[in-house]
Amino acid sequence: MRTLTLTLLLLTLVAGRPVPVAAQFIDDDKADKPATTTAPGAESRLRNPRKMYLAVGITVQAAGGALRGVSGTAPVPNDWEEQKVKLVHEERSPEVRGLTYRTIGSTTKQLLMTAPTVAANSAAKVLLTFELTRYEIAAPQDTKQFRIPEKVEPSVRPYLGASPYIETRNVKIRDLAKKLIAAKEGASDWEKVEALYDGMRERVKYKNGKLKGALAALNDGNGDCEEMTSLFIAFCRINGIPARTVWVPEHCYPEFYLVNKEGKGQWFPCQAAGDKAFGSMPDVRPILQKGDNFIIPDNPKPQRYVAETLKVKDAAGGQKPRVEFIRRQVSSPESGPAVPNAF
Repeated sequence: MRTLTLTLLLLTLVAGRPVPVAAQFIDDDKADKPATTTAPGAESRLRNPRKMYLAVGITVQAAGGALRGVSGTAPVPNDWEEQKVKLVHEERSPEVRGLTYRTIGSTTKQLLMTAPTVAANSAAKVLLTFELTRYEIAAPQDTKQFRIPEKVEPSVRPYLGASPYIETRNVKIRDLAKKLIAAKEGASDWEKVEALYDGMRERVKYKNGKLKGALAALNDGNGDCEEMTSLFIAFCRINGIPARTVWVPEHCYPEFYLVNKEGKGQWFPCQAAGDKAFGSMPDVRPILQKGDNFIIPDNPKPQRYVAETLKVKDAAGGQKPRVEFIRRQVSSPESGPAVPNAF
């Protein structure tokens, strides 16, 4: 997956309600227990828990003169059925006066840091270490019980429309999505979704490159994990199947939503690029965020990913600060040395 480019003085934030850092991610009773879900059998599908530590932070160095009005953001890991998160270590310099979190939409947590002033040749730094318990997901044994929802609940409806680079309104994509489903008449709904997955993988072969979206990948016959994920999601949404992007370090994959025989919904992941994994997920890299259509107040154009950002109101002498956005796996809660080739 491509590395997202970050630009100083471009603030890409999404409105939310800030809350104190200390109130987040701390629940000792849940730290090492299996995740739960409302769907029958879901607990048993969680396999092989793995504990890891992820350090997230921002360092802003005043390279020349003093800085005023420094503010930065960074996405941080959130709790999911297959991932439990706990904040275990916090480090910040005296320059950092404000440190909060806010929720973007209903799926993504974002760190916000502010430093009113940073003296010349000094640095504002915040570094947080999270303990993650991450589970593999096994595919269900009884797949025939799962159905495409006839009525989608409000929390899931955002995953039925178009998103950046997921062109659900394109005629070519729509016609193919309908054709793939029609060819599976009489099959179970699980098999119909799998036909969309197989149809995408037959038409798009993995090739790393610049972000170009689902339609370009279909036309070119190639794309990387983002294009393959986007095309499968488009196929699903066109057929009334909620689907969304799951972002992990240096990679992404899709997950789709079906309901069981009791009408309860559940998300199922699949590996768009690489070895086939449908309805299951052996990858246990930290989940950074889920979703692919985020609205930012200062930018009317929807964003497919909530990236790290920095804003500086004034830099003495006009010299830009040196900025480091930190996201790395570490070996201990005290944010020790990075683990080589962690992701």
